[in-house]
Amino acid sequence: MSVKEMYQQKLRTAEEAVKVVKNGDWVDYGWCCNHPVALDKALAARQNELKGVQVRGGVTMWMPEICKAEDAGEHFTWNSWHCSGVDRKVIAKGMGFFSPLRYSELPRFYRDGNTKVDVAMIQVTPMDEFGNFNFGLSASHLADMLDAAKTIIVEVNENMPWCFGLNGTEINIKDVDFVVEGDNPPVAAMGAGAPPTDVDKAVAKIIAEQIPNGACLQLGIGGMPNAVGSMIAESDLKDLGVHTEMYVDGFVDMAMAGKLSGKCKNLDKGRQVYAFAAGSQKLYDYINRNPDVLGAPVDYTNDVHVVSQLDNFISINNAIDMDLFGQVNAESAGLKHISGTGGQLDFVMGAYQSKGGKSFICMSSTVKGKDGSVKSRIVPTLTPGAIATDPRSCVQYIVTEYGMVNLKGKTTWERAELLIGIAHPDFREELIKAAEAQKIWLPSNKR
Repeated sequence: MSVKEMYQQKLRTAEEAVKVVKNGDWVDYGWCCNHPVALDKALAARQNELKGVQVRGGVTMWMPEICKAEDAGEHFTWNSWHCSGVDRKVIAKGMGFFSPLRYSELPRFYRDGNTKVDVAMIQVTPMDEFGNFNFGLSASHLADMLDAAKTIIVEVNENMPWCFGLNGTEINIKDVDFVVEGDNPPVAAMGAGAPPTDVDKAVAKIIAEQIPNGACLQLGIGGMPNAVGSMIAESDLKDLGVHTEMYVDGFVDMAMAGKLSGKCKNLDKGRQVYAFAAGSQKLYDYINRNPDVLGAPVDYTNDVHVVSQLDNFISINNAIDMDLFGQVNAESAGLKHISGTGGQLDFVMGAYQSKGGKSFICMSSTVKGKDGSVKSRIVPTLTPGAIATDPRSCVQYIVTEYGMVNLKGKTTWERAELLIGIAHPDFREELIKAAEAQKIWLPSNKR
C-alpha cells in the first residue's frame, strides 16, 4: 500500500477521531505551537460524555477549548509541563496543575513508562512524498511521547513550518492511527512583549560586554534576554553560535545581521540548534526549511554534558527574585505559580562547566506590585512557597542595573555583601540588617 493510500485509509474528521477518548484517559496535546486546534474543539464538544480525562500540554499559546466551559473542570483536568500566562489562567480556574521537572528529563519520563499516554494528538505539517509528517516548531519530547502513546492522531496544518532536525522531528504515516485535516489556522505567535526599558538596556549592556567572538548562545524568555539579543545584533561581535532550549526572534535578528556563523561550535558546527521555537511570523518564515537551523530533542539541547562541550557557552536567563544566600527563584511569586524550572538549571550548570563559559541570571533590582508598592527582587530569604530554581551552589553571575557579581567560591558573608551591592540603594540598609540577623554579615563588610 502506498503512503497516499495509507493516508486516505486513516483520514478522519476531528469529531470521528476524538471518539477514541474514554473516561479516565490521559490525553497528550504535545507542546506549545503543536497543541491541536480542531481536535481540541471536537474533544470539548464531548465534554458532557466524559469524566476524569487528564490532558497534558506545555507553554500553552491559546486557551484550550476543553478549558473554556464554566464546569470544564468536572470533566477535564489540565496538566502543564511548563506554564505560560494561559496555563496560569487555567490553574487559577481550579482545573489546572503544574508538573515539576527539569525539562531535559521529559523525554525519559515517557521512555521509562512513568508517564501514561492513552491518546496523543498534535499539529503537524502536511505529509511529504515519503509519508513523513514533520513536528514543525517543536522537537522537544514529541518523538518519545508518541512512542509511548496507545493511539496517535495528527492534525495537519498547512501553515506549520517544516523544520529540519538532528532527530526526533518526524513521524511516518505507518505509525499514525488517524489523520485529521485541520482548518489551517495561522501558527500561534508569541508577542515580543513590551519594548525594553532603560533597566533592561542597562542589564543587557553589562552582559553583552562579557560575550566574546565565537561564543555559543542560549537566551531565555523575557525582556532582558531579548534586549541582550538586540544589542548583540547591533554589536561588532562575530562568528557566534546558537544552542538553546527555545528559539526566539532575537536569534533571527542576529542571523540577519550576520552574527551567527556557528563556525566555532565544538558540536553541530555551523548549525543553530534548539528544542522548540515560538515567536513572530518572521521567525516562522526564517526557520521554514532552513538547513542552518535544526530542531533536536530537549534531552540533547539541555543536557548538561552536551552544553559543557561547547566552548565559551553563554547562558542568559531571568529570575523573579533571589535571596542573600544566592538561591534563585524563577518559578513562582510565593505560592502563585508563574512558569517552571525549564532548562534554566541545566544551562546554569552546563555553561559553568564549558571552557570559557558563563551563566548569567539577570533581573531588575525592584518590581512594582499591583498595589503600586515597590519591592526589592533581592530579598533576605525566599518568600514561603517560592521555588529555589537554582540552588545557591550552582549560581554564577547575577546582574541587575546596578552591576554584576560572581558568586562562585564566595562565602555566605561575601555573597550577602556582593548581592546587597547590586540591590536597589533604597533597600540596601534593610538588607544589611537582615543579613546581620541571619548571621551572614561581618562588621567589616562594605556598607
